[in-house]
Amino acid sequence: MLPSRAPLNDVTTEKDTVLRLADSLLSARRSDTPEYKISKDTLEANIDYKASDSIVMIIPTRNITLYTNAEAKYKDADLTADHIVYDQDRNVVIAHPTVDTAGKPVGIPKMVQTDNTMTSDSIVYNIKTQKGITHNTITNSGEMFVHAEKMKKMTPEEYFGWKGIFTTCNLDTPHFAFRTNKMKIINKKFAITGPIHPEFEGVPLPIYIPFGFFPLSQGRHSGLLPPQFTANDQAGLGLEGLGYYKVFSDNFDAIFRTNLYSYGGWNLYVSPEYRVRYHFSGTMNFALQNTKLLATAGKDAYTTSKTFSFNWSHQMDQKARPGTNFNANVNVASTKYNQYLLNNPTANYTNQLSSSVTYSKTWVGKNTYNLTVSGTHNQNNSTRIVNVSMPNIAFTAPTIYPFARTTFVGAPKWYEKFGVGLNTTIAGGASFYDSLFSLKRLTDTFQWGAQNSIPLTLALPLKGAVQVSPGISFQNRLYSRKLFRKYDPVTNRVDTAGIQKGIFYANDMSFSLSLATAIFGTFQGFGKYSKLMGIRHVIRPTVSISYKPDMSGPYYYNLTTPYDTAAGATKISHVQRVSYFDGSTYGPFGEGRFGGISFGLDNHIEIKTRSKSDTSSTGVKKTTIIDGFGFNGSYNYLADSFKLSPITFYFRSTLWNSINITGGASLDPYQTDTFGFDRNKYAWQGKSFSLGRITSGNLAISTTFKSKPKDAKLEQQKQQLQQNQMPMTMEEQQAQLNYIQHNAGQFADFNIPWSLNLSMAFNFTKSEKPDYSGFQTNITSSLNFSGDFNLTDKWKIGLNGYYDLKYQKLQSITTNISRDMHCWQMTINVTPVGYSHYFNITISPKAGILQDLRINRTKYFYNE
Repeated sequence: MLPSRAPLNDVTTEKDTVLRLADSLLSARRSDTPEYKISKDTLEANIDYKASDSIVMIIPTRNITLYTNAEAKYKDADLTADHIVYDQDRNVVIAHPTVDTAGKPVGIPKMVQTDNTMTSDSIVYNIKTQKGITHNTITNSGEMFVHAEKMKKMTPEEYFGWKGIFTTCNLDTPHFAFRTNKMKIINKKFAITGPIHPEFEGVPLPIYIPFGFFPLSQGRHSGLLPPQFTANDQAGLGLEGLGYYKVFSDNFDAIFRTNLYSYGGWNLYVSPEYRVRYHFSGTMNFALQNTKLLATAGKDAYTTSKTFSFNWSHQMDQKARPGTNFNANVNVASTKYNQYLLNNPTANYTNQLSSSVTYSKTWVGKNTYNLTVSGTHNQNNSTRIVNVSMPNIAFTAPTIYPFARTTFVGAPKWYEKFGVGLNTTIAGGASFYDSLFSLKRLTDTFQWGAQNSIPLTLALPLKGAVQVSPGISFQNRLYSRKLFRKYDPVTNRVDTAGIQKGIFYANDMSFSLSLATAIFGTFQGFGKYSKLMGIRHVIRPTVSISYKPDMSGPYYYNLTTPYDTAAGATKISHVQRVSYFDGSTYGPFGEGRFGGISFGLDNHIEIKTRSKSDTSSTGVKKTTIIDGFGFNGSYNYLADSFKLSPITFYFRSTLWNSINITGGASLDPYQTDTFGFDRNKYAWQGKSFSLGRITSGNLAISTTFKSKPKDAKLEQQKQQLQQNQMPMTMEEQQAQLNYIQHNAGQFADFNIPWSLNLSMAFNFTKSEKPDYSGFQTNITSSLNFSGDFNLTDKWKIGLNGYYDLKYQKLQSITTNISRDMHCWQMTINVTPVGYSHYFNITISPKAGILQDLRINRTKYFYNE
């Protein structure tokens, strides 16, 4: 019988116990007696150093010297110099430059630590305590440069300086500075000094301040906004721009400014701004003007006026709530507010203000529905009429194809493309004079209306080169009133006889069949060596046959107006058809049947040229000569008279990619009677041949010329910066443009040697007089010009103005002269012609931190 053995698990337990005891004894011995000793003066991190010439170590003194282009790094501190000496016993680093054969210093010590750069003649720095002393030091924080004869570093963020200066000029010998004997700097936050005084070109000014405080931190900070002194013969002495900038939170801040004048006038401006990233942003501007000017005529000594202006711009980030959008652009002001704005020719002659607030919601699914709710406002400062339209509601339903199959297999049949849509709008509004505004008048003049449109569409397949598109449209409109007018023999004019309020409706329907095609033609017979390779002409004729029954006849009536044929002669009557719904929200439908054709012809011309120097395919260039020109009109076969409609001509082109030209005219093909009303007789019928009368026309030409930038890279960086900025609304762009126009010198771009902007607009129209007594021609024409050029590398002259071609009068002109003074800039703005005459000279630093530090002289007066 074999002897028995202990179980296997018992033996394993005994061995594990012995091993654990041995490990614990070994661990205790290791913790009591470390393997190596650590010196008390050992640094917390390694020092990385290098030099391009040599590194010398002196063992007895324990000094290490780096020669030529020396560099030493310890933690976040980076030190470079020509010579660097490290004293290991004291943990001190000494850096200094050398002098070349010309006597100029080489390898000036430079230390970079925690986003702070310091350049000095010599640096003594204790690596362990991170304290040091420098001589003739230059450091900068943001836009501010600090010079000190001696500077002591206490921590990576705190410095003490002796005999220092503060400046925004980046030269070693700055053009201007604020000098003090004592200073304390907290990096990226602020600097505090003892008694301080300014100096220019090394010459001290006798202006002493007991202490100085310089913000060095980046970002927004609340603070006072200093004013500028002005003198005005009509308003008196003034302080303009006095205010306060307040940061309420990371998402909201506001600017409060005021202008004060010695004759009693004052202005108040409040401009809050809010922004929540990825949600919405907006700005508001509220201005209150209490104008008090010396009167040039009349019994009163002063001309007084209280005006206001309110602007609100709000944008919603489309990513915040997909499918929902809310935007607001509100511009409301008193009628005379723009007239009292200082040196703002654009605003002085701006008589139209408009506002809009829009909310839209889109439901995306199998079918897409859209709802838009908006309100609009516009006012004419000349006539003082204010029009308010709200609420405006629009609902659009998707087009439904009732004959389409649920599952498409193969090409769809032609009848499956038959679609039915729905567009519904509701609008309300009122008109009143701003001087007669009251809640009762607003209620009396308020009217509303609604419109439903049901378009029926059918896209037929293309047959050859002709596209055929039939269509049916039904419209229904609701009105809130009927207007009755008649001739008043007492006042000798047409006046309102009465208004009937209620709910009225009108219907309209039309049927159409349109045909469109395109004809291409080219000509290339210019010779083998001709620079002009060919001309391409595209003609796009359109013809549509339509029918519209007369469903609006019952809503029209005859208006009889007598006219004098000559002085002392008997009166004759003129009869014309007017609608009960004239002046309503949507207006009346046209009276009479229409059964005829509508026609149009569009042309497009371009050329192909070759480069004489580049014979490859890349040297061939296509240039558009005429973007489009043509005409449109219609002929009504069912009309009893005036079957041919006025012919509309248009033209548009961009020449040499710089000159934009657009124009148009309307040709009336009928003869007229004594009072200017059309007769049912064509213009070419009679003794003398004529195509008709031009009843309206417009022409606009604009162009911009500028030289190539002197520094193409700088211009590219500027354009890139503009692209990265937040987009602005039209009102914000106009406000910025207005500021630039009368402060052009502050935005002088010396990188562009010269530039020229020209724009001309001409419009005329013959319209019926408000009292139906005949016709009148209204003409507006203007020429706007602006430009500048570099007189020298440091001097720039600019000019902009507005010339009224109708009255042949220069309405406004403003000139500016700019002088680039390196860290400062001088601007002179003069407005010798305009509603306000203005003179201003300003010398101010370029740095944004000192934008309110300026030498200013302003003088202006108004033309009442």
